[in-house]
Amino acid sequence: MHTVVVGTAGVTASDVLAVARGGAPVELSAEAVAALAASRGIVDALAAKPDPVYGVSTGFGALATRHIDPGLRGRLQRNIVRSHAAGMGPRVEREVVRALMFLRLKTLCSGRTGVRPEVARTMAEVLNAGITPVVHEYGSLGCSGDLAPLSHCALTLMGEGEAEGPDGGVRPAGELLAEHGIRPVELREKEGLALLNGTDGMLGMLVMALADLDLLYTSADVTAALSLEALLGTDKVLAPELHAIRPHPGQAASAANMLAVLKGSGLTGHHQDDAPRVQDAYSVRCAPQVAGAGRDTLAHARLVAERELASAVDNPVVLPDGRVESNGNFHGAPVAYVLDFLAIAVADLASIAERRTDRLLDKNRSHELPPFLADDPGVDSGLMIAQYTQAALVGELKRLAVPASTDSIPSSAMQEDHVSMGWSAARKLRTAVDNLTRVVAIELYAATRAVELREGLTPAPATRAVVEAVREAGVGGPGPDRHLAPDLAAAEAFVRDGRLVAAVETVTGPLS
Repeated sequence: MHTVVVGTAGVTASDVLAVARGGAPVELSAEAVAALAASRGIVDALAAKPDPVYGVSTGFGALATRHIDPGLRGRLQRNIVRSHAAGMGPRVEREVVRALMFLRLKTLCSGRTGVRPEVARTMAEVLNAGITPVVHEYGSLGCSGDLAPLSHCALTLMGEGEAEGPDGGVRPAGELLAEHGIRPVELREKEGLALLNGTDGMLGMLVMALADLDLLYTSADVTAALSLEALLGTDKVLAPELHAIRPHPGQAASAANMLAVLKGSGLTGHHQDDAPRVQDAYSVRCAPQVAGAGRDTLAHARLVAERELASAVDNPVVLPDGRVESNGNFHGAPVAYVLDFLAIAVADLASIAERRTDRLLDKNRSHELPPFLADDPGVDSGLMIAQYTQAALVGELKRLAVPASTDSIPSSAMQEDHVSMGWSAARKLRTAVDNLTRVVAIELYAATRAVELREGLTPAPATRAVVEAVREAGVGGPGPDRHLAPDLAAAEAFVRDGRLVAAVETVTGPLS
């Protein structure tokens, strides 16, 4: 596993994924260590002066008017961590906490926060030891950063609170640090504040959601193509020249994916057979337009994430000319908006997939497929309740699409009177991504069964590859009623880990 080197210029999305999900080790570049030392020199010089400087020799937030005596400043920094580590609720996932810590380390290494090099080194050591602070679901308003989540991480650096060890057991953080030879940090001026003041949690979750949705949008193109094929639809609507006259990049990519999957199909284009129709329903015909709009939303969100990954988010910041200035860069609005935007796109993609599944199961609209794709309709219920499950998931996704970023709640005695709620937006997006995976898996389950029921017609080579792979994965095909939950779980895993796309690409080559 490669080592991720953190410098002064930010990190990449692949760096975040390597550390958060892959457990890649991290180290500080020589340039970062030098920048840390230089900015710390500026903070030390300001701390020695009698003039109050926010975050260095004053209180915080609504208490910023109090000048703090030098003898109390270490206590002040410890106290801000302890008092802000006020999260409640279930534990946040390990990958989220690792992303959170790594992204805070990224900002420390920018040389704009004024912390000592040993603070950044300790954070890197904790990551490399596989120690994961216990962070709770609730506590961040997404303004002044993800304060409570980051505070729980800073508490671990101080050797306090609880953390999960590399064996998965939760123990006192001080014990875990001692076992790995890591010396707890004794915080000095500004360092407690610098460890708390960033959009790192919401950004980490955005980066991981983007990676997951890249795979899911391609998966959804595949299942849309399988449904079109099973419904004897036409692939003429996927022609590149049609999408060129409405030049949205995502739309063209989705149409190209579907066309590649359907190449060589003997099922498409049967509009003038026994049940003539002029054109397919919107859920079939407009699949590239809906999925494409979501793809373009992903592209915008990725641009925002890239900007944040290159940012140094803290308050106050140490500028290159030696000034230490207060600012509002910790506000999570840029990240919160795209997190909410993605939840909307996810809900709509799931909604159109569910409509296709319902069409496959309805004998009045499926073009002579058996009702509910049942073996003996009436005796067997087929996939009737699988669609119920899918509809329930879509209903939940619609609720999760309600924006969090429009719901500001004032805090800190009205000093922090407009907050982003970006952490909440990120948390609900994670749930939405999981539910979209399940919705796509149910469409896959229905569409592959429907294709197999089209006796006498030859599916596309890519479709045959999917059917073979999904059956090998333990997802059952047509037949009498059986316990469906294990089949659906196997289909979900098949989508989630990328085997669906991999099966198609053995025939089509790389999809977009």
